[in-house]
Amino acid sequence: MAPDDVLRCSDRDRDWVTWAVRTVEADANRSADTHLIPLHLPEDFGVDLYLKDESTHPTGSLKHRLARSLFLYALCNGWIRRDSTVVEASSGSTAVSEAYFARLLGLPFVAVMPRTISAEKIALIERYGGRCDFVDDAGEVYARAQEVADETGGHYLDQFTYAERATDWRGNNNIAESIFDQMHLERHPVPAWVVVGAGTGGTSATVGRFLRYRGLPTKLCVVDPENSAFFGGWVDRDPHLVTGRGSRIEGIGRPRMEPSFQASVVDRMIRVSDAASIAAIHELRDRTGLFAGGSTGTNLYGALRLACEMRERGEQGSIVTLLCDGGDRYRHTYFDADWLATAGLDPAPYRDGLARAWDKGEWTWPAPNPEGARDFEASSTATRSDQ
Repeated sequence: MAPDDVLRCSDRDRDWVTWAVRTVEADANRSADTHLIPLHLPEDFGVDLYLKDESTHPTGSLKHRLARSLFLYALCNGWIRRDSTVVEASSGSTAVSEAYFARLLGLPFVAVMPRTISAEKIALIERYGGRCDFVDDAGEVYARAQEVADETGGHYLDQFTYAERATDWRGNNNIAESIFDQMHLERHPVPAWVVVGAGTGGTSATVGRFLRYRGLPTKLCVVDPENSAFFGGWVDRDPHLVTGRGSRIEGIGRPRMEPSFQASVVDRMIRVSDAASIAAIHELRDRTGLFAGGSTGTNLYGALRLACEMRERGEQGSIVTLLCDGGDRYRHTYFDADWLATAGLDPAPYRDGLARAWDKGEWTWPAPNPEGARDFEASSTATRSDQ
């Protein structure tokens, strides 16, 4: 059901909405907050690096927070009813979490997604009772999702429009408030940087607004993979930029500037090559045993770069970034040598540079990377004229 087609609710409908909101809220009460894990850098750095492990949510990813917020927003607006089919355009993890909440409420769920999504994510959606509807091009998901909602008389959640407004950015245990509450006993309790990726832009909007609302000096860095529109749109101040190319780093990067992406709250953006993102999760697993997906690698790459820059300037402080989801979902992609070779991705040349960054605080990029990566890394330092 489209937002402008909402009908008057009967008492029975209103009672169902009351029950549904309580049911979704109860999910949060059953879950402890996610862990904040220190990644040990050499003591003489003076920089502490933390991963907030969002893979410990019931559905295994950062998107659990978003899905809960989107359901509450739609329920309280009267857009989801007791007989609604819930529909989403999703690259995978959001749909997994939304399928979970739809099952809690006894509602059918349909995820519209590109055919390239990992088989592990498809299996998770179906495990929660969801159905997958595939498109050939990532740019087709929006129109197809609305079409499915119209065909079923259901509601299209539309994470790419509503993510930035569905979450209470002022507090209410959002991810930003959680980070700062968990940091208050650390050596540097107010981070110099928080580093996140952007899929919908909802997380970066929540963090950026929270920092301003609380008057905090922490800066927000958004990291962005290849093919994504966010980096170029932010640099050029173009809210309508379209690349027309899907991201290979699932969960972040979009072929267009999404409505939820709030460029004005972002202090810096770093563009990260896909091979570097994958190299970072391999390095993370080998050093710490933490098994994470590709978007975590993008985050870690950006966070290490910022840590090296702080060390070079003689600055002390802390940096917090996110472990977005677990690596089990990507065993047959980012951790599979044959898949990487077919995709033309070689993380090996990036490993030495990441090791130097981690062990010595030296950011020596462009390192001996694959042909073309030198120009890619150099361009990632661009900034907006108003920063």
